[in-house]
Amino acid sequence: MVAEAPTRKEALLSGSNLERVLRAGHFAVTAELGPPQSAEADVIREKAEYLKGTCDAVNITDNQTAIVRMSSIGAGTLVLAAGLEPVIQMTCRDRNRLAIQADLLGAYALGMNNLLCLSGDHQRFGNHPTAKNVYDIDSVQLIQMVAEMRDEKVFQCGDAFDGQEPRFFVGAAAAPFADPVEYRPYRLAKKVAAGADFFQTQLIYDVPAFAGYMEKVRELGLHEKSFILAGVGPLKSPGMARYMVNNVPGLLVPDELIERMTEAGAEWAGKSKDELTPEDKKARAAAWKAEGIQICIELIEQIREIEGVAGVHIMAIEWEEAVRPIVEGANLLPRPTFEEASA
Repeated sequence: MVAEAPTRKEALLSGSNLERVLRAGHFAVTAELGPPQSAEADVIREKAEYLKGTCDAVNITDNQTAIVRMSSIGAGTLVLAAGLEPVIQMTCRDRNRLAIQADLLGAYALGMNNLLCLSGDHQRFGNHPTAKNVYDIDSVQLIQMVAEMRDEKVFQCGDAFDGQEPRFFVGAAAAPFADPVEYRPYRLAKKVAAGADFFQTQLIYDVPAFAGYMEKVRELGLHEKSFILAGVGPLKSPGMARYMVNNVPGLLVPDELIERMTEAGAEWAGKSKDELTPEDKKARAAAWKAEGIQICIELIEQIREIEGVAGVHIMAIEWEEAVRPIVEGANLLPRPTFEEASA
């Protein structure tokens, strides 16, 4: 559907499709595309085909979980060529402020104008645990630096640009249930004050707990100063759900969802590993995945009712083909489009 141009009084900061969708008041959908651990461009193109037409922009991760992958800017160039709008991620872990600013100039020159500012997973969790991290600046300082590059037309050192400034729609991450939980809304406020235009949260499975977080966000008026996209993602198996509970800090997965995933594979529960045929394993995996997609659809429907939530960010990790049935099942298709004349 062709949507009307954004109606908010504020001028467009970047002119990106994602910004237009949000400012026009549509419930936004972003998804995630993980670059490969190789230089294989066709991996990006194949994943892009799954996501085309399902979302307003696609996040390109930046050495996710501190594992070396194709760069977010390199992958973002391929995503642009495939007809999708990228949200490039940039971490403070791997670059100092000179390298970050240089990369941002290059990314904008190549046509990218959505950015997610992150601290980055510590290198000890990745495949180069002895690598030296940088953390020259933190994520809040990164947000402020990028906003000032756009709005003040200056580098972080205060020097003015000699020409075009990079105009990014500046995003940040939010972890509603990370310790200390009571501080999380204030952490969001700090990033808003630094210049964050939109947020993508950690995965949400406990909707009542997230509703409580959003209540505090609304009390602080943050939902009126930025756009908040709730993170959702389909579970692939009961084991995945239990792993998240036990190993991912700041992530809540209610027992009832784990029970639903377990029940989805109940037909094969009485068989030992040795008794399960390859066909059994395939059918069980398909049943689990179908239930995971259905749960994700229901979560989106519930989250959409929470005041202040402007959209969802779907993280189907290495399962991009799950995004379309999720978005379709949640009645979020077709995505809005804008005439060039509205730019």
